[in-house]
Amino acid sequence: MPDISAHPLVPRPAQTVPGEGEGLTLTASTRMSADPEARGTLMWLQRELGAATGLPLASGDEASEIRLSVDPRAGLGREGYRLIVDGEGAIVVGTDPAGVFYGAQTLRQLLPAAAYRKAPLGQARWTLPAVRITDAPRFRWRGMMLDVARHFAPKREVMRCIDLMAMHKLNVLHLHLTDDQGWRIEIRRYPRLTEAASWRTQSQVGAGKPPVFDGRPHGGFYTQDDIREIVAYAAARHITVVPEIDVPGHTQAAIHAYPELGEAGQIPVGTQWGIFDEVLSVTDEALEFCRNVLDEVVELFPGPYVHVGGDECPKDQWRKSESAQRRIEEEGLADEDELQSWFVRRLGEHLASHGRRLVGWDEILEGGLAPGATVMSWRGEEGGIAAARAGHDVVMSPTATSYLDYRQSDAEDEPVKVGTLLRPEDVYLAEPVPQGLTEEEAEHVLGAQVNVWTEHIDTPRRLDYMLFPRLSAFAEKVWSSGPRDYAEFEPRLRGHLARLDAAGVEYRPLEGPRPWHTRPGVQGWG
Repeated sequence: MPDISAHPLVPRPAQTVPGEGEGLTLTASTRMSADPEARGTLMWLQRELGAATGLPLASGDEASEIRLSVDPRAGLGREGYRLIVDGEGAIVVGTDPAGVFYGAQTLRQLLPAAAYRKAPLGQARWTLPAVRITDAPRFRWRGMMLDVARHFAPKREVMRCIDLMAMHKLNVLHLHLTDDQGWRIEIRRYPRLTEAASWRTQSQVGAGKPPVFDGRPHGGFYTQDDIREIVAYAAARHITVVPEIDVPGHTQAAIHAYPELGEAGQIPVGTQWGIFDEVLSVTDEALEFCRNVLDEVVELFPGPYVHVGGDECPKDQWRKSESAQRRIEEEGLADEDELQSWFVRRLGEHLASHGRRLVGWDEILEGGLAPGATVMSWRGEEGGIAAARAGHDVVMSPTATSYLDYRQSDAEDEPVKVGTLLRPEDVYLAEPVPQGLTEEEAEHVLGAQVNVWTEHIDTPRRLDYMLFPRLSAFAEKVWSSGPRDYAEFEPRLRGHLARLDAAGVEYRPLEGPRPWHTRPGVQGWG
């Protein structure tokens, strides 16, 4: 009987039963086939395994050794799959195309870690152990937020993140596209958003006071064709891209491009990190701007959700603004909190007219929640609990256990030393569904998300270091059902690191920051 423990699967499948015999060895004559609905996964698997093994893995007929198929009657649940390997071949059956793709991801993990390289080493024996695996995810929303506004990530790095998410069976990429420090998406109707607002003169370094600056311009943006490419690349890996256009706060960059949108005239693109008084006005012109931007956003992102931020919106400018106070009076609102709610509701109505659902950070609860809105609970669990009890869908993303830009130890040589301590075990053991919810209320918890804010993450290498291995721990938490025991998980995680090595991921070693500087070829951050 094969030793399945030699193949540490992450995330852990629901059921794994070792089979009899040696399993299936891939050779130059191995053929692969798929029914029409699984053909996308077939092409992906041939491309990835073909590059790593050097084998042709040509397409064949139904008698092929590796067969992929979609069967909605398989009784596996949404995104579920069954993988059977024996001496005759390997079969992946999914309830839907996503299930087949996740089964193929597990099949790849059953091979040596070199299956994640981009060219063959000429040494490995490519044998799949005999096994029967049945699996399905716990949550519908298994997400990661990547902040590309604070430090811009080139398209190739976003697509690399998508591949690493897919490797871990994550299915939502939330792109934070706009903030005080930069506007990162082309909007045809407002060209100055990318001409002027996508660059800043310099960036704050660290979190000290008074702030220190690097003196170097920083910027970049995605063209609409770039966005279409990213979205299509993600969709081929069964990942939905959720765009975030953060309003009415965190809008310094937009106001720099179009000063008439704000309350204080001409202002620069932000260079510091933090919360600032500059916010959009609540005039008809500002609302029209937001609607026009969202019209182009929904053209580019076909998924059901659009995130409008709504977080950290100071009200001081509105309190002093004649137009804001007039709006409060005209609409019969109680205060500035209700004014923000009124603003967000207008955007929710506009998105609903496009058949989309609004998502916002939990501040959108203040002053009343827009009908149909989904709440992303980040300031602890309280916002998620309140929203679920009110019948709204929720994505749990509490700061203390979900912010992967937070420090990973208290060591002095930890490269990024902001926020509270967040180790892989803290991520792994945190329960996404808050205690105290009834069974009906808990049904509104769509899932969970980790967030990667990039104020202090300015290179791909530093991003790798902050993401992994904590993202691997998160992936198991949101995919696998049943009890979680970190003592059981850690040995599998250590085995999984060999795959990350092969894929070129410069993760943080579990032992701490010092070994990072002694890894071969690593000379610093670059």
